[in-house]
Amino acid sequence: MRIPGNGWLVLLGGGEFSFGDTVDADFVWLDKVPPGPIGFIPAASGSDDYARHFAEYMREQFDRELEVIPIYRPRDGRRGRNAERIAAVPAVYIGGGVTDHLMEAIAGTPAAEALARKLDDGVVVTIAAAAQAAGRWARSFVPGKTLPGFGWLPEGVVEPNFDPGHDRRLRKLLAAEGVRWGLGIPAESAILLGPGGVMEVAGTAFRVVGANGDLEVLGEA
Repeated sequence: MRIPGNGWLVLLGGGEFSFGDTVDADFVWLDKVPPGPIGFIPAASGSDDYARHFAEYMREQFDRELEVIPIYRPRDGRRGRNAERIAAVPAVYIGGGVTDHLMEAIAGTPAAEALARKLDDGVVVTIAAAAQAAGRWARSFVPGKTLPGFGWLPEGVVEPNFDPGHDRRLRKLLAAEGVRWGLGIPAESAILLGPGGVMEVAGTAFRVVGANGDLEVLGEA
């Protein structure tokens, strides 16, 4: 399902951490992270406030420190120092925002290579637009356009903030070249993909094979 590795890829559907929407899922993935600061990449949103508020949330709710990895633009993704920061932390959390901004800043850079390596020895956490970027393709903010994702799910796509009653956008992504299956992850839920094909679900999520396939419920019914 995901590229090989001994680490974990976490796909969070979305939700407002500041209102406690993601707290249950956050407890699940944090339980897999060794001691040390959590790296935070703000590229999708470009917001310093996001990083500051998320750092407060991590510290107050989980007693974990956050280290901002300052990637906002392509030149930041190319900086060797940021790739070193990714390598040095036990987990990296890629914040939500606009998928196009995230891919522009990171795709094809040393930072992208460092994140792929982190999937072999640590934890990479993605939420909302960043979770969609984990797939083979992602939906652009430009209507009707798709763009290449990181490809950590070589034959898969992800639809965050998913509503099973309105699955048109996920099925449209499933029709893209090379895609065999898709994940629909509602807000407040998460899918954790570990070594050897292990999958854990926090909350309820959905999987579908093929653009015309039936939705399969994952996790809680």
